[in-house]
Amino acid sequence: MMHVKFEEWLRSGAEEVFPIMHLNQTETWLALDLSVENQELQGERITDTISMGAYIQTKMQEAGAKYGVGGYNEHRALYARSEVFSGEEPRRIHLGIDIWGEVGTPVFAPLPGRVHSFAMNNAFGDYGATIILEHNLEGSIFYTLYGHLSARDLEGLYNGKPIAKGEEFAHLGEPHENGHWPPHLHFQCMLSMQGKQGDYPGVCSISERNAYLDNCPNPAPLITWLKNRQN
Repeated sequence: MMHVKFEEWLRSGAEEVFPIMHLNQTETWLALDLSVENQELQGERITDTISMGAYIQTKMQEAGAKYGVGGYNEHRALYARSEVFSGEEPRRIHLGIDIWGEVGTPVFAPLPGRVHSFAMNNAFGDYGATIILEHNLEGSIFYTLYGHLSARDLEGLYNGKPIAKGEEFAHLGEPHENGHWPPHLHFQCMLSMQGKQGDYPGVCSISERNAYLDNCPNPAPLITWLKNRQN
């Protein structure tokens, strides 16, 4: 029921959302394909953070784009780079949207909320600095997750801290503090935190895909500039 209500709200009320990152009228963004179908993503472009970053940066520069965006429900081979995603059935399905940009790029709260939890998830390939916000939708609660942030964004935080709509509360982190990835934001919605604190899976296995997607609807409507212009 909450999933249906959330989807209805996204269709009717998401115009009230504040832009999660700044994009002026002359700037564009590029839809990036980081899926298993992209044959350019092999070898060092998967295993080496610098090589992966150079590949993404080149694509953005060629398109004249400020940001590279994509990934929801995308099947990616690149998670083979980290044991975080290994197991009896490896996790390869991306549950959020990535926004690739420059280190230090500000992140703004799309809606009013409060800090649900936060953590430094610092294993290689993990989120690094992570903040999860809790929002109230007409009496129902949902959550937004922000991963791969700057470590300084965790300073002075506490669970329950109010965050205003449009407040600059986070920034894209460097590889040493963001889980060893090229600079980007992992942005994800969850209808339930399922008891987790400071962390929630951003990648799932193929067999768990439907269950996770049901709890993690596409967050694209909460990134208002995605509706306006694409390179």
